Amino acid sequence: MPLRRLIHMITGALVAALFLSGCSSSGGTAPVALGEVKSGGNATVAEVNALSSFNPFSTDGNTDINTKVGYITHSGFYYVDDSAKVVRNEKFGRYEKVSDQPLKVKYTVNEGVKWSDGEAIDAGDLLLAWAAESGYFDDADAVAGTGNKYFAVASDTTGLATTGFPELGDDGRSITLEYATPYADWEVAFDVGLPAHVVAAKSGLNDEEDLIGLLKDSPKGDREKPALNSDLKRVSDFWNSGFDSKTLPDDPAIYLSSGPYIVRDIVPEVSVRLVRNRDYVWGPEPHLDEITIQFTGAVQTAVDALRNGQADVISPQPSAGSENLFSGLESQGATVERYSQSGYDHLDLDFSGPFAEESVRKAFLKAVPRQEIVDEIVGGLIPDAKPLNSHVFLPSQPKYEDTVKNNGSAEYSGVDIDGAKSLLDGATPTIRILYNRDNPNRAQAFTLIRESAGLAGFQVVDAGLGNADWAKALGGGDYDAAILGWISTGVGVSRVPQIFRTGAGSNFNGFSDGDADRVMDQLATTTDLAKQDELMAEIDKRVWESAYGLPLYQTTGTTAVSGRIAGVKSSPGPLGVWWNVWDWNMK
Repeated sequence: MPLRRLIHMITGALVAALFLSGCSSSGGTAPVALGEVKSGGNATVAEVNALSSFNPFSTDGNTDINTKVGYITHSGFYYVDDSAKVVRNEKFGRYEKVSDQPLKVKYTVNEGVKWSDGEAIDAGDLLLAWAAESGYFDDADAVAGTGNKYFAVASDTTGLATTGFPELGDDGRSITLEYATPYADWEVAFDVGLPAHVVAAKSGLNDEEDLIGLLKDSPKGDREKPALNSDLKRVSDFWNSGFDSKTLPDDPAIYLSSGPYIVRDIVPEVSVRLVRNRDYVWGPEPHLDEITIQFTGAVQTAVDALRNGQADVISPQPSAGSENLFSGLESQGATVERYSQSGYDHLDLDFSGPFAEESVRKAFLKAVPRQEIVDEIVGGLIPDAKPLNSHVFLPSQPKYEDTVKNNGSAEYSGVDIDGAKSLLDGATPTIRILYNRDNPNRAQAFTLIRESAGLAGFQVVDAGLGNADWAKALGGGDYDAAILGWISTGVGVSRVPQIFRTGAGSNFNGFSDGDADRVMDQLATTTDLAKQDELMAEIDKRVWESAYGLPLYQTTGTTAVSGRIAGVKSSPGPLGVWWNVWDWNMK
């Protein structure tokens, strides 16, 4: 199952939603014993966010819930397990390194692998994924603001950008990528994305062959001579937004599956029901017949749902004061697990408007009460919790302690209102902060920041939005700072340029540093792990020196599973419990 996104937005929406009566205890097929594991039955999972897109690979669609639904409805060449290990799925296909000099990798889909409408997954699907992921056709200059960017992909394009146009195999199921330079993350750089035959039809082409022909005939983007390719733009426009929907689309082509489950029903902002894909045999096969995802809202709502039998699995985002809500669940037969996620919440400043001036950025950061935010949100969950002091490393990683000694984070170790006032020199800038209003942790952080920054002279304005509307506003320019979260798979180093490279898909605040870009170029071609750490530490220092923003705290996850369900395991990465959905079964 594909998981190319190395960083995902933690949207953390906590909108109160009603539970459908009896969803976790009725419906589906009666379990049938297969050895020691029962096949059949259903489960209900409580998640905090509502589905907004069937394209989790796009900038707007790259949220946690879209990624989770995308994961269990798509298959691919590999997946990442709960220990951040890449596991190849050779039932789907194979990928092999053809040569090292130059680096060439061949991808082949097995015969019989298909979309849920019966169409084969083939070279056209692979070619479309490459076109979107590589930025090959883009001629946009992010610094100058000229040219055209076609596919709004969330992931970093650094590696695939060095590949030439792929070689399509005679079998119609394979492509070969050749890199101009070595690429450290080549093993997780590429996988299947969206159905090419659907994108072709919806963008006005006759069929998939026309799409392949269009891509073959379209020239590589040239920043020196930008030229709009209108046919390609129609294709990319549909890829970018044509799969976005909060309801079940009338046309099933918009939500085709190639994975173990197929979306069957959606109650907007309330639930999604998925049923087993009976044709799916090209990956680990699931045991459960149905899974209902309920968008539960606050932690208390999720816990109550598990307690009264309306949910079987919950993974709410906890906050200070919520640690006692889970008490008593284990006496009812549930299991409860708390763990550190490979993600963090942070405050980013936009490099335009009032924050175009470095002195204003530094003044604002000096006024942010990071320790108070940590105490209010993480206190009680993690003993002696401290603010996160790195933009690229987490406290559990060996390089963290050495990096924070020299990266410049000490300048913002505590609130310095006098220092902020001195930098402002009497100015009273108005700052609009974007955040998810439905996430109590982000709302609390906003309130604390507004109160503290006000003491320095800033006029802080609430620019928050709710749920998926908030995620789509990122990068739109209608705010000056944003409180958001990232969560990583823990695989490779592409997560760093995905956020910090000039013009990158997840670079929402306009940060641009030529020196940092050059270090990231070097990072992409470095396979030595120790050298990678050194380069990332250098990038971290450049980011701090620019007054980019502030990391706030590493996020914590909590999973509770009822006694009805077995096989659920938590992952610290963006998929949480979903990474091994095929192992879930009825006890």
